[in-house]
Parts: sequence; structure tokens; C-alpha cells
Amino acid sequence: MKIKTAVLAAATVAALATPLALTAVAQVPQETVIRKAITERLSSGAKIDEVNKAPVPGLFEVRIGNDVFYTDAEGAYLIRGEILDLKTKRNLTEERLNKLNAIDFASLPLKDALVWKTGTGARRIAVFADPNCGYCKRFEKELSNAKDLTVYTFLIPILGGDSPEKANAIWCAKDSSVAWRNWMVDGVQPPKLLGACASPIERNVELSRKHRVNGTPAIVFEDGTRVPGMLTAPQLEKQLAGSGKS
Repeated sequence: MKIKTAVLAAATVAALATPLALTAVAQVPQETVIRKAITERLSSGAKIDEVNKAPVPGLFEVRIGNDVFYTDAEGAYLIRGEILDLKTKRNLTEERLNKLNAIDFASLPLKDALVWKTGTGARRIAVFADPNCGYCKRFEKELSNAKDLTVYTFLIPILGGDSPEKANAIWCAKDSSVAWRNWMVDGVQPPKLLGACASPIERNVELSRKHRVNGTPAIVFEDGTRVPGMLTAPQLEKQLAGSGKS
């Protein structure tokens, strides 16, 4: 009888302990499981900045810097791609990236930018541009068709060649905005730099690195939205309307 009682007692303890153990395991945050699994499996040693539930059940969003990936609950797979909501016709990944890449317009050091405007200049955009960037030149011509717009241009000579020399010569010209437009729109070489001139070019490059601007032009709207690449005048108007600055 004592043996049977001991066996029953042990079985009862085991039955109670097993669910408790499972519960303890289940309480490990999914984020922790995913972080550990992916970090161990990635050979690049990339740092995971954030793990969140994705818009699709069963998937999780993994943010590494300003890049977004997706994974399963165990972190066994890493998916690079976009999630499209077919009902609403929305690109959910693009919306997420836009939020991640947003730049606080009010925080931009506008004193380090070239400034010119059309009409009242009531609407504002900031542009990161290289003087040797072909798409920047095309965009500059498109800007001529925009109404009531103030353009702040941060010169970032990132394309090599004589971009740094051109950027500094333009900034240090008697009228830097005119020199910029003359070069970008009409192809008139900027005046040669004579003597020393303090310019914000190095600060602008650091600013672009801070915000992960890797190409030109990069356009920033007042609501923080950032658009990589050039826009046509109609596309610009549409974006301005979407940012509430139409």
C-alpha cells in the first residue's frame, strides 16, 4: 500500500509539474526566440533592432537598420519581399519603410541648404542632391513647373569625380542659388572658387549619412515623407497633396 501511495504521489507531482514547465517555456517572449534564432543563424552578425508582429498572421517583422524582413515564429526563415494588401491595394511594406525613413523636416539645418522658390513659396521640400547627378538635373527642371514652392537643397557630393569641387564652388558663389540653377538647368559651369570659403558640404554629407541617404536626389516633404529618386512635376504635385501641403 505504501508503495502504491508513493507511486501515485510521484505521478501526481509529475502531472502537475509538466504543464508548469510547458507554461514557463511558453512564457518566453516570441521576440526573444526570434532574435536568438536569427542571430545564431546569420553569419553576417547583423544587429536586429526590432521584432514585431507582421500584418499577416503567423509572420513577424524583423527590422535591421532601415531594412525590413519577415520571419516565422521560430526564426527559421528570413523573407525579403513586400506584403501587398490585395483588398485595399496597399503596399504595407512600403508604408512601413516610409515611416522608418521619415525625416523630421523641422529638425533639418536649413541654414546649410541652398534656397530658391516659385510664387509664394508656401509649400516646402528639401532635396539632397549631387551637382553631377543626372537625375538631380532632370528633377531641377521639373521643379521649375511647380507652383508656390520653396526648395531647400543640401549639396552632398557623393558621386566622386569633381563633385566636391563643384559643390563648394556653387556654395561659395556670390549668389549660390543662381549658380546652382544655372549649372543644373542650363549647364553653365559654376564660377571658380577663389580663396578660402566656409561651406557646409561636410556637414551635409554627415547629415545624409545620419538619415541613410544613399542616392540622389532624395526628396523630403514637410510631413516627413521621403522619396528616393526624381519625380515629374505631376508626381510632385500628387505627393505634395498627399502630405497635406497642396
